[in-house]
Amino acid sequence: MTIPTPSVEFVSTGRFLPERIMTNHDLEEIVATDDVWITERTGIKERRVADADTTAADMGAGAARMALDRADVSPEDVDILIVSTATPDRLLPSTACDIQRRLGAKNAFGFDLQAACSGFLYGVSMAEGFLALHRGDVALVVGAEKMSSIIDWEDRTTCVLFGDGAGAAVLKRSAGVRGVISSHHRSDGEMADYLMRPAGGSQTPLDAEGLARKDHLVKMSGREVFKNAVRCMADAAEQALEAAGMTADDIDLMVPHQANLRIIEATAKYSGIPMDKAYVNVDRYGNMGSATIPIALDEAAESGRLQPGMRVLSVAFGAGLTWGAMVYRW
Repeated sequence: MTIPTPSVEFVSTGRFLPERIMTNHDLEEIVATDDVWITERTGIKERRVADADTTAADMGAGAARMALDRADVSPEDVDILIVSTATPDRLLPSTACDIQRRLGAKNAFGFDLQAACSGFLYGVSMAEGFLALHRGDVALVVGAEKMSSIIDWEDRTTCVLFGDGAGAAVLKRSAGVRGVISSHHRSDGEMADYLMRPAGGSQTPLDAEGLARKDHLVKMSGREVFKNAVRCMADAAEQALEAAGMTADDIDLMVPHQANLRIIEATAKYSGIPMDKAYVNVDRYGNMGSATIPIALDEAAESGRLQPGMRVLSVAFGAGLTWGAMVYRW
């Protein structure tokens, strides 16, 4: 099978990480858990936590500025701004508009998308469509999450998992063999209750009773999420590889969503990719939602682990339930 010609490519990436580091030992002081329990079940040793004055838009704008600077692109040259976030600073207007204002990207059209942890891959595919149709020349895709604002710090099954941060990528139409080769996205609303926030939307507006019950915070069925995450990401990887005319052996590096080390290991195993080909930073950052993949890409490229010309597979899974995979040449 002939490998499809990429239509868009990653020009640059950027990241923003809050300064505060919360270790597992720090968590021992606020919830009934310990470092051994967390490490054995998740592989996470520490995570970043934003202070009260740092917003999702602040972090997203910080990551975007780094990506734009590296691409030598002015904010005014951005045509398309797509922001993935499950933790918007406010429900109206969009976080994308707040980031647009911070950047001075006055010529762009911007909007938020909500696909939870799969959102960055969804956003890249949306940007790919706009660019392929010549709706603009420069797209900026941002994943920005302040997960610390929506978790229950007394629930050890969830608070140990998440962290804050933002990642961004500048995309343009491909000039050659670099770029997105294939993607596969899915969702299944029948499994929505496995990972959700029960209140805070128009169906169940938040009130005093809801606040007391902590209905505005993340609720998760961990066993169900784990089982479906591995199954769905492995299937998405298979579909994306087939569409790309490749097998797992053709992949030089897997950059997955960083939800949990055990999920990454199981997904790699079922996808036929050895763990020495997987980029992992979940031990240092935890699950930063849709920010995890762009941050990992940025770190991998900066460290030299990700080199131009490499064939990369990214997979993600999140609330919705949503999932997806993408194959691209760096």
